[in-house]
Amino acid sequence: MAAPLFPANAHRHDPYRTFNFQVLIDGAPVAGLKKMSVLKRSTEPVKWRSAGDPTHERILPGGTSYEPITLEQGLTHDPIFEDWANLVNNVQGNAAMSLVQFRKDIVINVLNLQGTVAISYKVYRAWVSEYQALPELDAGTMNAVGIQTITLQNEGWERDTAVAEPAES
Repeated sequence: MAAPLFPANAHRHDPYRTFNFQVLIDGAPVAGLKKMSVLKRSTEPVKWRSAGDPTHERILPGGTSYEPITLEQGLTHDPIFEDWANLVNNVQGNAAMSLVQFRKDIVINVLNLQGTVAISYKVYRAWVSEYQALPELDAGTMNAVGIQTITLQNEGWERDTAVAEPAES
């Protein structure tokens, strides 16, 4: 028999939905967050051959890299993306750059349908490498929503194992 998908909620068969999530920056949820790219890491394979065994190639794990994370937020008066981007690069020049605060640890929470945190990841030492303040503006599209975007470089992430599966009623 296969292991249960949800040990605390054996009645549950459906996986968590991807629309119910939140990202915490400086401990506060980002308002109007629309979309987040995947959390992905890759480990480079290192190939080698042993002397005297020319027909068999071995493969070892090499360095691990973490993909950038892209966050999309509906265009509002919330300055969180712009403020963070300005800590990395500012029109006032390098003197306005914050060498202390431009890297941030962020938290990504997947919520169940009741809005309770079900799965959580910690992302370490993230910083804004790309910031889109305004989308393309087009007077011919009345139903479009303005989206601003940041791309975050990071030095790794891990699941927060202190977050347990919430009991569902």
